[in-house]
Amino acid sequence: MSLTSFADRSARRPIPARGFKKQLRVALLAPLLAAACATLPRAEAPPVSSPSLAPSGFSPLVRSLAVDGRVAGMEAEANIARLRASVTDASFDILAISGGGANGAYSAGILVGLTRRGERPRYEVVTGVSAGALIAPFAFLGSEWDPQLTNAFVDGRSADLLRSRGIGILIRPGLNSGEPLRDLVDGFITEDLVAAVAAEAARGRVLLVATTDLDRQETVLWDMGQIASRGGEEARTLFRDVLIASASAPGLFPPIMIRVEGAENAYDEMHVDGGVTTPFFIAPELTYLSRDQLEGLRGANVYVLVNGQIHAPARTTPQATIPILERSFSTLMMHMTRTAISNTSAFAARHGMAFHLSAIPPERAESNWLDFDREQMRALFALGEARVATGQIWLSAEQALLQSGND
Repeated sequence: MSLTSFADRSARRPIPARGFKKQLRVALLAPLLAAACATLPRAEAPPVSSPSLAPSGFSPLVRSLAVDGRVAGMEAEANIARLRASVTDASFDILAISGGGANGAYSAGILVGLTRRGERPRYEVVTGVSAGALIAPFAFLGSEWDPQLTNAFVDGRSADLLRSRGIGILIRPGLNSGEPLRDLVDGFITEDLVAAVAAEAARGRVLLVATTDLDRQETVLWDMGQIASRGGEEARTLFRDVLIASASAPGLFPPIMIRVEGAENAYDEMHVDGGVTTPFFIAPELTYLSRDQLEGLRGANVYVLVNGQIHAPARTTPQATIPILERSFSTLMMHMTRTAISNTSAFAARHGMAFHLSAIPPERAESNWLDFDREQMRALFALGEARVATGQIWLSAEQALLQSGND
């Protein structure tokens, strides 16, 4: 049997629930494994950042680097006016959804719970990172898409996401096959969904998703409405691939290669999980605008859904390499999220916006973000619904950051 055929057979064997912890440990050692593996050939990445590069058939405006501020530009006030004009319920609302793997079921439960309570706004701006990127199109399109959102997170379709490559990791990047994630996303990103996103974008609303360009080591923001407005299978394919890239945790899943073209040359960009560079974000072009330009958004609501805990119960860390690496990684992500919460809340306060946050409560036992077991995800979904039903959903930044596992 050839090494390739053995790897392909290994890739078809799903990982049992007890293997999640082991998989995370192997992922943390992925750089060491990679050093011993052959490198697959790939086309050259763009030599420098160029705003003129774009996927074939698409305008360069379908994406931008988070750091370049190009989106704001000279049309800032016109963009704000367009967003304001899209309001239909007398409230301007921005929703940002974080990453968190299987914990994304928590945010899905919150959105469905808000629908049932009749308290779900029509968000003018929706942004998503990683698992949050997969939720974002449904949040953007509204309550009538709740059945699809529910199915995506609680019907068991995600149980097979961690399908090990086995020895195939020596041939292809990623400890797991990318096919289950691709199949999951492909099943929900239909032509009808893409057309619906395009229609809402034409009304002035904005849907943004973040990926990480590993070649540039920067956050890339994709305007999913712009992509959807292209129409046809090309739009659906790029829309799907951006969502897959945003959810492809490096090491665990293979990166997504996106072909971009300029006036003379074509290149391949390597995109992975947006959570590598940002836990969540609001429309970043807003941060480049002056107070006067943002005056039109005074009174807006900023909602942040964190698919994880920003405080976790203390526990004894074993004095061993892998547990220390694991705990260090989760600590890094927790503190990145706290920093983003503080910065976003301060921005909202400066410009007269109300800030609202929901995160998995600290008193709940730590959940494994790689545990895609159906019952585990149903429990998280139910937790989100219950938080809405009991009125415990929204906290201020100060309340959230001062919580402890003993509250």
